[in-house]
Amino acid sequence: MANNFTSSVQKPITETSSRCLTESVTNAHNFEVTSYSLLQGMGAGKFISSNTFNVDGYGWNIGIYPDGWKEDTGAYMSAFLCFCSGTTDAKVKFTFSLLEKDREVNKLESTTYTFNYFETEGVGGYWGWEKFIMNSKLKELLSRNDDCFTIRCVLTILKEPRIEDSTVIVPVPQSDLHMHFANMLKDGEGMDVTFSVRDQLFNAHRCVLAARSSVFKAELFGQMKETTMKHVKIDDEPSIFEALLHFIYTDTLPSNCEVDQNVALQHLLVAADRYGLERLKAICEGKLCQRIDVQTVATTLTTGTGPYPDQLKNACLRYLSSQGVLQAVKETDGFKNLTTSCPSIMVDILDIVAPPSVV
Repeated sequence: MANNFTSSVQKPITETSSRCLTESVTNAHNFEVTSYSLLQGMGAGKFISSNTFNVDGYGWNIGIYPDGWKEDTGAYMSAFLCFCSGTTDAKVKFTFSLLEKDREVNKLESTTYTFNYFETEGVGGYWGWEKFIMNSKLKELLSRNDDCFTIRCVLTILKEPRIEDSTVIVPVPQSDLHMHFANMLKDGEGMDVTFSVRDQLFNAHRCVLAARSSVFKAELFGQMKETTMKHVKIDDEPSIFEALLHFIYTDTLPSNCEVDQNVALQHLLVAADRYGLERLKAICEGKLCQRIDVQTVATTLTTGTGPYPDQLKNACLRYLSSQGVLQAVKETDGFKNLTTSCPSIMVDILDIVAPPSVV
């Protein structure tokens, strides 16, 4: 069954976040009224008010009308909140509660009122209730509290919501996994297989080789004889095999100049194909394509005629099709070797240099 894990993995999308913060300030003011019965009879529209109290820079007071705000509300005590000072952009919510002598909300019905959020329009504006409490009910409260009561105002100023960036960016260091594996190859700790490449020995970890190469996995963990051997012979150039091991552990080419030469890259391409290292094959092929010239095209084309992708071969043929190039290449030893070792390639060269005429 095919493993679709790699194809289904997608790059993580970039995420940003923001947050709406709505803050408020709430204060309470208690307005105590004593000898209330002496205030009754002062007439409709007459009022008494509390001291001005401040909530977040806005000034307010409580006003009560013992004989009602208007003539037709004379059977009630009216109560209002008055805006005294501050800017006219406040968004406000408040409650009025009628308290007993012990500062507890009295048990009479409808003695706590809530005015939902509104916006102030200007100094002198007021909000409240024309019929805050009936005088008959208020009389019962006064009889229990020595002719006094307290109006408690709890006022909330809602501040303008603000939006802030809540994206959390944690700097993540660049991956250094390749460095750890390079050190593991260099230090030699835990190595359990040795490769003999001509006159040089190279130690490695079976599990790392098997994880990176299906060919090594079959050789070291399959039914092949190398699975029980601690020493494995390899017929290759020591420098090429060393570069191969370096790539297996670090996914990069070694930095020494020797492996970066054309001949070394050609041999490394062959080794990469032998061990199924597709990324290394592509790296070698790309470097070889960039270095095609009169002296290298023939030997590179020899490599490109193997079981590798067509890009290398096609790049060489395109170069040979340039005017005057083929004549110069024919004089090189590489071309002479090409005609004997890969005679079939001559047909491709002729096709691209002198394409068949259309009848």
